[in-house]
Amino acid sequence: MKKNPKFPEAIPFQRGKASARSTNPKPIRLEWIAPDVWSALVAEGTDAHRLATGSEMWLERFGADLLLSYQTERGREAVLGELDQHAVLYPFSPRRIFGKYLPQQASERIAPTLLRGVAGESLQTEVSEAGVRFMLDFAIGYSAGLFIDQRANRARVRAWKPKRLLNTFAYTCSFSVVAALAGGETVSVDLSRRSLTRGEENFQRNGLDPRQGHRFIADDVLAVLPRLARRGEKFDAIILDPPTFSRNQSGATFQVQRDFDRLVTLALEVAAPGAKILLSVNHSTMKVADLEHAARGALKMAGSSGRFSHAAPLSDFPPGTGAKTVWVEMV
Repeated sequence: MKKNPKFPEAIPFQRGKASARSTNPKPIRLEWIAPDVWSALVAEGTDAHRLATGSEMWLERFGADLLLSYQTERGREAVLGELDQHAVLYPFSPRRIFGKYLPQQASERIAPTLLRGVAGESLQTEVSEAGVRFMLDFAIGYSAGLFIDQRANRARVRAWKPKRLLNTFAYTCSFSVVAALAGGETVSVDLSRRSLTRGEENFQRNGLDPRQGHRFIADDVLAVLPRLARRGEKFDAIILDPPTFSRNQSGATFQVQRDFDRLVTLALEVAAPGAKILLSVNHSTMKVADLEHAARGALKMAGSSGRFSHAAPLSDFPPGTGAKTVWVEMV
C-alpha cells in the first residue's frame, strides 16, 4: 500500500509531524518589496504579486489573501515571524494566509492548507492584474490559478494586440484573456478540460464571450500543433510555457528538457510572418540561454530567422527568480 507523502505540519489545521526541517544553520534572509513598489502595483490595478522572497520560501499576495510557499518549516516560520511588521508598511491586513509545501517530488504535491484565518469560508477569490480579473481557487490543487511571474509578458501581449493568439499549455487561459481584451481571436490548448473551463470563466469575468472567436482544445499540445499546421492555421502570437513534466491520457509523457526543442519546431510551423513567440520554462536547471539555443536550432531547420527580446523585469521579483522567458520575433 502506498504511503501518503510526508509534509510539514501546517498551523493550526494540518495534522501530522513535521518532516522538512532544514539543516542549514545560516540565518534566512528575506527580501520584501518596498512600499513604493506596493503603491505602484495598487495604482495600476494589480493585487496579485510577490511580497517577499527567500532561498527556501516566497510569499505572494492574491487579493485579500496570502500564499506562503516553503521548502522547510524554518523558512515558513521566518516569513510568518516577519509578516506583521512588514504588513503595516504597505499597509495591508491579510484575510487569510495559506501555506504550500514545496516537495522535491511532483507526486507529493498537495493543495495549500490554511495557516491563519477563519476556516470554512469560500476558498475561491478574485484577483486583479492591471485591471484584468482572474478567479483563483485554493482548494482545487497545487496551483491556485495564476502564474504571477508572467505579468510582464501578459502586458506585452495586450499591448501588441495580436490578431490570432495560440496559447499552448494554457492552464486557466490568462494569456488568452488579455489577447481577447485587445481584440484578438484565441486558441487555448491544455490537457485539462477542467483548467480550460476555468479559463472560459475568466473570459466571462472580464465581459468576454468565450464562444465568439475563441476555441478551447483539451488535448496534447504536441498532437494539436501538427493538426493546426495541416489545416494551414497561422498565428501572429504563440505562447509556449510548458510544465516540467506532464502525462496525457494515453500515458505518453512530456519532459521539458527532452521535448522543448521539438515543441519549438512544431510551433514554427503555425507561426505567421512576423509572429512573436514566447518561450518560457520553470525548470530549475534550464536557463534563458537554453531557450535561445532551442529557438536558433528550430529557426535554422525552418530556414527562418528571428530576433530575441525580453519583457521588462518585474519590480516584485528579485533578479534570477521566477520563470525563465524570452520572446522570439520572426523576421
